[in-house]
Amino acid sequence: MDLSVVVPLLNEEESLPELAAWIDRVCVDHGIAYEIIFVDDGSTDGSWKVIRELRTEFPHVKGLRFRRNYGKSAALNEGFGLAAGRVIITMDADLQDSPDEIPELMRMITEEGYDLVSGWKKKRKDPITKTIPTRLFNWATRRISKIQLHDFNCGLKSYRSEVVKNVEVYGEMHRYIPLLAKNAGFSRITEKVVQHQERKYGKTKFGLDRFVNGYLDLLSLYFVSRFGKRPMHFFGLLGSIMFFIGFLASAWIGGYKLWTLNAGLKPGLVADNPWFFIALTTMIIGTQLFLSGFIAEMVHRNNRERNQYDIAEKLGD
Repeated sequence: MDLSVVVPLLNEEESLPELAAWIDRVCVDHGIAYEIIFVDDGSTDGSWKVIRELRTEFPHVKGLRFRRNYGKSAALNEGFGLAAGRVIITMDADLQDSPDEIPELMRMITEEGYDLVSGWKKKRKDPITKTIPTRLFNWATRRISKIQLHDFNCGLKSYRSEVVKNVEVYGEMHRYIPLLAKNAGFSRITEKVVQHQERKYGKTKFGLDRFVNGYLDLLSLYFVSRFGKRPMHFFGLLGSIMFFIGFLASAWIGGYKLWTLNAGLKPGLVADNPWFFIALTTMIIGTQLFLSGFIAEMVHRNNRERNQYDIAEKLGD
């Protein structure tokens, strides 16, 4: 099969028939053997009923329904598991992503050899309250991930099948699939300017809290990808530095008191010096960080997957 279109959705019953017909028309016109995988993320409207009806009209439609709402990442992860196409394209169900982009997104994967092509909504049809936070979010993600994409959160993306089969999308990590792919060894990542449609039915399912959650998820993903297999390199180094600073400060305070005693002066109690408690606290925190790294290292060494690696090719026995 040439193409799998994975569509996560939540309460989009009005747009589904139009979206399925649009995808079918584009694929038939370009001779693309395709399937559409609708993943119903716990909709409370008639979305699942519409999907069941679409199967009678479009035999290439498949569906999966969650018992409750788990989030877009869970929907994509399950959709990727069902996808059988050589190329996988994801798009939102609200008709703001145009299926007319499908042929070019496929071509960039199959002919130009990219692993992942991310859509870039250069001209957005969203209010300013959504576009400004999105720009800040994308700027921060570019700086931390070192991946030069303008629109990480665009739902319209195309992937080589090997990519989606080797990444696990969980939590709210759907925003960072390019970073997950990069960490898995798929470095040929680019973007394409895509058309952004105005929402035709319903209203957006995402609020401003996604930017806060997205930032925290990015820090988590960055830390795990860099130190997940060597936690002692982070906690041990930071703890050692803090302990060393605290120890030097304590030694200076103690040495200063000995000097004043030797000089015949009357120094105050060490406990009267606030810097003594700051130095002591720094040493304690440094010790705790070091022990945290040691414990994390022991946990990792008992992980059966610690020596599992993604192998691209193998020659011989």
